Amino acid sequence: MAAADEAAIDCKPLISLALEAGRAVLAIYAGAHETAEKKDGSPVTLADQAAEALILKGLAQAYPDIPVIAEEAVSAGHVPAAASRYFLVDPLDGTREFISRNGEFTVNIALVSGGKPVAGVVYAPVPGEIYWTGGGEARMAKVSAEALDAGEGVPMHVRAAPQTGLTVLASRSHACARTKQLIEQLPVSDVTSAGSSLKLCLVAAGRADVYPRLSPTMQWDIAAGHAVLRAAGGRVLSLTPGGAEATELAYHAPASRDGSGLENSAFIAIGDPELAPLVLKASHI
Repeated sequence: MAAADEAAIDCKPLISLALEAGRAVLAIYAGAHETAEKKDGSPVTLADQAAEALILKGLAQAYPDIPVIAEEAVSAGHVPAAASRYFLVDPLDGTREFISRNGEFTVNIALVSGGKPVAGVVYAPVPGEIYWTGGGEARMAKVSAEALDAGEGVPMHVRAAPQTGLTVLASRSHACARTKQLIEQLPVSDVTSAGSSLKLCLVAAGRADVYPRLSPTMQWDIAAGHAVLRAAGGRVLSLTPGGAEATELAYHAPASRDGSGLENSAFIAIGDPELAPLVLKASHI
């Protein structure tokens, strides 16, 4: 479990916002929905925009002094000035999963401080699962679509790597040949595809062991799930070309007001920290 961080916060307001945004997403999910394309070619729906508007309004009211970097706002050119402490918001992580109606999408809200994700909430509205940390332990709860809060939840922790083989999670919508090659280097018993930041939460909950991601991601895609995994005792390791050390993925405010610098390096998320040497060796493909 990650040590309690002085920069972390009470997660209850973030949980309430995630649940409210989830209700807005589900209202649109239940009916027909149109899809547009952003400048980078990725899809965007009314659900992305409605959920983000709710979250931005709530964060501005609750934490007026903390800047917010949100996916759709950045796409529209709205990037706050650089800061060492900021929120990251992905109002609908897994838009492709939303469009394909497989239910594997989440609402993500994270707080970054000093380059680390110190608090985060990941809410999956369709299965009714919410995961969070305020900087201490990681918790999860099952909630109804109408829930206004998540209660106390139950603590969760990563599991020790099983001797019978690893359960590996792979991206459902962003698979690549290099990821397949990396997985082939590991002692695997099962490979499961899943969407969105749910993969990080499944590792945090001890339901899987490894999640490699070599295709591109942005900070808002993974920060909330990273915070939860970190609090549950796991790690997200940055994979840099030729890197010989297991370095934790770090976060940085955008280098300029155009949003550049918000991309993540390739990474591998692990539950058991003892897996670090093994996955690092496997990544040298």
